[in-house]
Amino acid sequence: MTFLITFSSLGAFAWAVWIYNRLVRDRNLTRAAWSDIGVQLKRRHDLVPKLVEAVRAYAAYESARLEDVVRLRAAAQAAARPAEAAAAERRLGERLVQLVAVAEAYPELAADAQYLALLRELSEVEDQIQYARRFYNGAVRDYNVRVESVPDLLIAQAFGFAPAEFFELDAPAEALPPELGG
Repeated sequence: MTFLITFSSLGAFAWAVWIYNRLVRDRNLTRAAWSDIGVQLKRRHDLVPKLVEAVRAYAAYESARLEDVVRLRAAAQAAARPAEAAAAERRLGERLVQLVAVAEAYPELAADAQYLALLRELSEVEDQIQYARRFYNGAVRDYNVRVESVPDLLIAQAFGFAPAEFFELDAPAEALPPELGG
């Protein structure tokens, strides 16, 4: 009888350790994916001053728009949480699109080799941000399912695992329906 109680206690302990380790693995995967997004956002942020200078050389009267892009870049760099970063990056992205559109009014800018190289690099960075965002959001989804599902929920609550935030650059089209928690 004592053997059965000890064996079942050992089994429950092993089960709890297994779930805890899966939660740690998923949390660390989410953190690593967020770090990958940070690398791509830094690449984007590093391109902004170069792009601003290229446009400034041709479009001096666009200074207010250029200063706005620089201000939004600083705000995006200061964002700490995924939701804050997403909002700041969304605004920065909108302004960058407007800044790129300025080139259409300046044919000599649109033909400038440095400007064109910056646009290609920006396009590549934007693609990498989207790849990193999808990977991160997939890792968050898997981690959150584990944190919010029984039996993992029992271990997650006991050890303080909290759901992670998604990183959404696009504004949601509409709120979730009430039956899905909206």
